[in-house]
Amino acid sequence: MVAEGDRNDVARHRAHMPEGAAAILDARSLATAHRRLAALLVPGLSVLDVGCGTGAITRGIAEAVGPDGRAVGVDVNPALIEKARAAHGRVPGLTFEVTDAYVLPFDAVFDIVTAARVLQWLADPLIAVRAMTAAARRGGRLVLLDFNHDKATWTPDPPPSMRRFYASFLRWRTGAGMDNEIADHLALLMAKAGLAQITTTEQHEVTHRGDHDFETRAGIWAEVAASRGHQMVADGAISEGERRSAELDYRAWLRGDAVSHTMYMLAVEGVRL
Repeated sequence: MVAEGDRNDVARHRAHMPEGAAAILDARSLATAHRRLAALLVPGLSVLDVGCGTGAITRGIAEAVGPDGRAVGVDVNPALIEKARAAHGRVPGLTFEVTDAYVLPFDAVFDIVTAARVLQWLADPLIAVRAMTAAARRGGRLVLLDFNHDKATWTPDPPPSMRRFYASFLRWRTGAGMDNEIADHLALLMAKAGLAQITTTEQHEVTHRGDHDFETRAGIWAEVAASRGHQMVADGAISEGERRSAELDYRAWLRGDAVSHTMYMLAVEGVRL
């Protein structure tokens, strides 16, 4: 059995954003990639964005809460925080800090604390949810957004090489203690953290051929194969030949047979008492 500390170390290693993958984060925006949070924001709010990456969504948060509000983005990866500061550091009311989601240095100060697509990479997400809850003021809100990778669908099925890659990707994550079904467990995590008024909103990311960004959005798995795929090869989860075939075959499928892709996502929110 893997010890808890070792499991967290493995998860942290596998969650590390590989070279070249930051472009996936840069392509996101508040309006398109965190719609539920966007609907909750009004000028003057203070918001903490946990696992902010390169800060694209955090910038949208700062713009939504305006100069009378406050937006803080935190991430454990110093290189990503450096990119965030370089790209968005001049936005009024917006700051970035290198901080671990497990040990947030804030106590009851934010109106909203959010984490989007972050808990999926943690071996002990409940610890992070409790830390985020502590960072929210009394009556403040926690807003979590994440995937259930087991419920992703493609029409038609992608090539066999990509199906094998995807299955290996899920096993690689599970081996580090990550929860591939985290979206469907967010409400329970919030309840365990003591939050009240917990609600769930479907936020599935659906893209169809004909959408202006279809190849970018449906093509995310080619980018995963091209970036995290190398981590999987280094960890012995797949061979380089399998990684390369999955990437190339999937890109060809996107150009030809692909019709649609759905990423199952839920936004779950609760109130700190």
